[in-house]
Amino acid sequence: MTDAMTDRPNVVLILADDMGFSDLGCYGGEISTQVLDALGRNGVRFSSFYNTARCSPSRASLLTGLHPHQTGIGVLTNDDRPHGYPGNLNRQCVTLAEVLRDQGYATCLSGKWHLASDMRTPNDAWPTRRGFDRFFGTLTGCGSFYQPGTLTRGEQDASAEAEAPDFFYTDAIATEAVRFIEAHGRPHSPPLFLYTAFTAPHWPLHAKPEDIARYSGVFDRGWDALRITRMQQLIAERILPANTRLSERDPSQPAWNDDVTNHAWQAYRMQVYAAQIEALDRGVGRIVEALQNAGKFENTLFIFLSDNGASAEELPLFGEARFSDRKDIVPRLAKDGSPIRIGNTSDIVPGPDDTYSSYGQAWANLSNTPFRFYKRWVHEGGIAAPLIIHWPVAQLDAGAVVDHPFQLVDVVPTVIEATGAHYPPKSVTWPVAALEGRSMLAALRGGPFDPVPLYWEHTGNAAIRMHKWKLVREYPNDWELYDIEADRTELNNLAAENPTIVADLTERWQQWAARVGVLPWETMLQIYRDRGLADVYAAG
Repeated sequence: MTDAMTDRPNVVLILADDMGFSDLGCYGGEISTQVLDALGRNGVRFSSFYNTARCSPSRASLLTGLHPHQTGIGVLTNDDRPHGYPGNLNRQCVTLAEVLRDQGYATCLSGKWHLASDMRTPNDAWPTRRGFDRFFGTLTGCGSFYQPGTLTRGEQDASAEAEAPDFFYTDAIATEAVRFIEAHGRPHSPPLFLYTAFTAPHWPLHAKPEDIARYSGVFDRGWDALRITRMQQLIAERILPANTRLSERDPSQPAWNDDVTNHAWQAYRMQVYAAQIEALDRGVGRIVEALQNAGKFENTLFIFLSDNGASAEELPLFGEARFSDRKDIVPRLAKDGSPIRIGNTSDIVPGPDDTYSSYGQAWANLSNTPFRFYKRWVHEGGIAAPLIIHWPVAQLDAGAVVDHPFQLVDVVPTVIEATGAHYPPKSVTWPVAALEGRSMLAALRGGPFDPVPLYWEHTGNAAIRMHKWKLVREYPNDWELYDIEADRTELNNLAAENPTIVADLTERWQQWAARVGVLPWETMLQIYRDRGLADVYAAG
């Protein structure tokens, strides 16, 4: 191995699933995330980094540097051809794993993939065919933490591994990541690319009793008081300026003190959610320790983020019978043979493997403090993500908070610049789309950065951010316009007063949508109507 090769940074990319903007301690939350907090406060945090509002599209964009529609992942992984998206990672893109493996990196994915429409038969959209030498994880979008569906090692079914009495998916993901680091921890071994995609804290609310117990009393004040506290902490952490306004509680949700009667059960739901995040943080700590033991931590480009805003989804989705039919998501029985209890009712106390619940819209509203909306929407609550980047040897502006707006398409260019890799890799002989983003390294080192337009579309919800303006639409409503620098929480719609700006940004968005292959949402809805299904099914 040449010195030039061993001097290249290792790259560790860690993704949380459905975690809100303010859940981490270093982003204002009350959850214990000591490892990530240390990485954030000793590295660089971003205040205006954006994902694409949903898991599969975000993962496609994160790994390819393209907008999700360009990769074949327009909604989720449903195959809606010939008129809709294929729901499968196509060959017009290359993954970061393919880029880095071509440069001699050892590559591993531990965790969730969710970029293939066929989850049973190995194909060109599986991680093992898209640059990952090693894969342990799930191909589906979510599932039990005790019995995850589609658990796979390499290209073989690994469901038997989950039969161990102490199996817990968050821990298993971290264990596989550690084993990969240990296997390549020799002084002159190739540099590493480790993509660790946790499913926490995505529903179901599953956590170990001892982790849940540590949060006893923490959430008893309720979502209204805690949103105010988080707002104060976001300002104290310099994530948001002091003049940021906290949005009102979601008007569809009850006031904690006046309208909630089952306080203990409601608080317990949030305890389980917090325990899921703490378990994730503990897994990150194991990865950090393994890198330190291998002498690789100082020269590791460490990136942590979340795939979308907090989820307000209530279970069961689509009705219990149809939801239970998704055996890749819901196990048939708990490990002891008892039936799975699905739903968000006070007779179901979440945590153990015979429950299948989510934490609900009011708590998601807390997780997304100070913003409105949630996962699937492209208002700030759906797309604003915590982003932490840590790389000790690279002379980053340690301790800084970067306010420049960036989005997922900027991650691959950043890694390519940091590693000196080629894009596309020399081994690729077919046409590959040009990268859509730009490297963030200059901003990470405290340099100036000129803003460029940022674009979004998901299930008809659409947005463009250009300079201080953000034009955003909740389908099928009219466009809204916000001065996002003065009004980050999108409380003062200025569309009526600025028709010229609305017209200009609308035209720019439409040109972008045509270029990257955004399908009109009415087209997608009609596909499902023709199948005799309600509109809700088009969104996955």
